[in-house]
Amino acid sequence: MKSYTDFKIALVAGACAGTSVDVILFPLDTIKTRLQSQHGFWKAGGFKGIYSGLMSAALGSAPTAALFFCTYEATKHAFSQMLPSSLAPVGHMAAASLGEVTACLIRVPVEVVKQRTQANHTHSSLQTLRVTLASEGFRGLYRGYFSTVAREVPFSFLQFPMWEYFKTQWFSHTGRPIEAWQSSICGAAAGGLAAGVTTPLDVAKTRIMLAKADSAVARGGIGHALKVIHAERGVKGLFAGMAPRIAWISIGGAIFLGVYEKVRILMKYYLNES
Repeated sequence: MKSYTDFKIALVAGACAGTSVDVILFPLDTIKTRLQSQHGFWKAGGFKGIYSGLMSAALGSAPTAALFFCTYEATKHAFSQMLPSSLAPVGHMAAASLGEVTACLIRVPVEVVKQRTQANHTHSSLQTLRVTLASEGFRGLYRGYFSTVAREVPFSFLQFPMWEYFKTQWFSHTGRPIEAWQSSICGAAAGGLAAGVTTPLDVAKTRIMLAKADSAVARGGIGHALKVIHAERGVKGLFAGMAPRIAWISIGGAIFLGVYEKVRILMKYYLNES
């Protein structure tokens, strides 16, 4: 019964957290995508149609985040039973990695539609979906799956152990259970640090998703995309959009993990009351 309750809490809290952050911070994500586009920021739309692709992001946010947190919490719990407390970060890393691999089954199609709509603001999300299916079929929705996983796993590999560590340190310092706003601050710090380090992987993933079908970049892996970007723009190109990415993920980490913690605390309280 307890495992079912924990699953339900992770499902609802994750869905609330994912929807909140993606909808609130969508304009920053659009700016980041256009900065990383091979056409450049202004040709990709500049500040026009800053909410292009919002529908696909909003529809995909809840199931993606819910799937991630259900996997993360279940795996973290399993590892906590097998590993000593000194190796807890290893369990957090493994849980976050597995959570991302699973969540990307939903995230990647959403990202493909969202980013192509952001880079072509004259299309709606539905038009982009139809064009993608007509030109590339169902496989087109999963273009960049492995590059997305290659970006998300290192990111979560860093973010979630840091988030858990910061919360543990805060608890050790205050001696009181972590509140939602404290979890939010820990999430912002962890997210910002992880975002800066993994920016080149994010740039490569964006390029692969936006590349023309059957082009070398579309067919190649993340390593090929990194080489192409470096050849075109040098090291600076590999960190294109880093500032809005750090800003977006720092604020996003605060909202995402803060909302997750708040909903989780409230649900535990009301479920225990009932």
